[in-house]
Order: sequence, then C-alpha cells, then structure tokens
Amino acid sequence: MEAKCHLRYQRFGRRKVAQLLDAVRGKSLYEAHYILESLPRIATDIVDKAIKSAGANLSVKLGRKLDLKTIWVTQASADQGPMKMLKRVQPGPQGRAMPFKRKMCHINVVVSDTKERK
Repeated sequence: MEAKCHLRYQRFGRRKVAQLLDAVRGKSLYEAHYILESLPRIATDIVDKAIKSAGANLSVKLGRKLDLKTIWVTQASADQGPMKMLKRVQPGPQGRAMPFKRKMCHINVVVSDTKERK
C-alpha cells in the first residue's frame, strides 16, 4: 500500500530540495532520516518533515504502527512553485525599485510498505 505527502509553497529553491530527495529516494525511512541528519543543508528539516508525514499517513491507512525500517521511499520529487512577488523591493538602476522575487517549491513524497514501485 502507498501513502503520499504534498508540501506546497515551501520557500526553498527546487534544485536544492531535489538534490536532497535524490539522496533518500529508494531508502527506508530509517535510513533516510539519518542521511538527512548528516547533510549540511537548511532544507533537510522540510524534507525530513515530508518523509515522516508520508510515513504517518501510511500508518493511519493500514491502521497499525509500523517499523521505520520496513517503509520505503518509492517516489520523491520537487516541482517549481510560483515565483512570488514579496512585499519587498531591491534597489534597481537609476533609483528605481525592483520587486524582490523568492523561489518556492512543491515537495511530493510517496512511501510504500514494499520496496518496489508497482
């Protein structure tokens, strides 16, 4: 059985989050937690939160508590979110005010109790 977690509008760049997701794809939740703990990135907290949430969703679906070593990350992806204009300005040429853009991403994680993807 599979369970999903979608985190939307996270204020991290898609590419930086995707690098973390590549490191944990195909690993068990137990291994993924320790891999993310050892990586020196700020976005590891959000990725760890998404993986734990997907594991909790699977636990609720099955109706029993699960061992983290028996749950596998089958799919993990980060998609580009909106380049939102925040209410801030950056100095531009000739005294103009340029809008400040911040990158956002959507994180999607799918976990399963079997190692292979169906």
